[in-house]
Amino acid sequence: MKTRAMTGSKIDYGHYVDDPVEIGGSSIRVQEGEAFKKIIVLRSNEDSVGFDHIVVNEGGHVEVCVIVLPGVSTEINLKVDIIGRGAEVRLYGAYICGGEEKVAFHTDVRHRVPECTSEQTFNGIAGGSAKADFYGRIIVAPDAQKTEAYQSNRNLQVTSGARITTKPQLEIYADDVKCSHGATIGRLDESEQFYMRSRGIPEHEAKVLQMISFLAPVTSKVPELSEEIEGCIRGIQW
Repeated sequence: MKTRAMTGSKIDYGHYVDDPVEIGGSSIRVQEGEAFKKIIVLRSNEDSVGFDHIVVNEGGHVEVCVIVLPGVSTEINLKVDIIGRGAEVRLYGAYICGGEEKVAFHTDVRHRVPECTSEQTFNGIAGGSAKADFYGRIIVAPDAQKTEAYQSNRNLQVTSGARITTKPQLEIYADDVKCSHGATIGRLDESEQFYMRSRGIPEHEAKVLQMISFLAPVTSKVPELSEEIEGCIRGIQW
């Protein structure tokens, strides 16, 4: 059963329309002043996030971190509706693809009311013939003044056969906001590798250390998983 929450916003996908928030069975509701924190680790193709929608009321705090380990192909869709003042939302994601995986993230964060904050940080590594996609969007409704919203997607393409697509988007309809987004697709820094190898570190180990450091902005949020993530990176012949 779905319910609706009216927010007064009239913005959806770039069009001014009456747009109530649809709350269905896969939705998470964060009530006034509540905190919702979730760490999700996908270790097999049978694993899933378990929800695709979060509705955040006044003063709510949300922190969701999704880690996709090697060997997993998945498509993750996550929509967040911020409908109460003073809410904070932080989304993190890391993905390690060293073979033939196909991983896609789709995030949609909608600021419907004033004085709220959101942050998205997603870092990924693709090698072999893997394919990684990131499509992230922030919508700031006309009434959502004093919004602060940030989005970052950084990727390492380790082999020429890997394919990465990244498309961050901002749709801002308010004039008193602080918003930014950025995306990069890069290679391992050969000068860093040369420096480490000149000090006796083998080539594969140098690459591993670079990749561990690259994912740190996300994996530092889940220190309890650091050994498992490092082991996964070391176990791939990049």
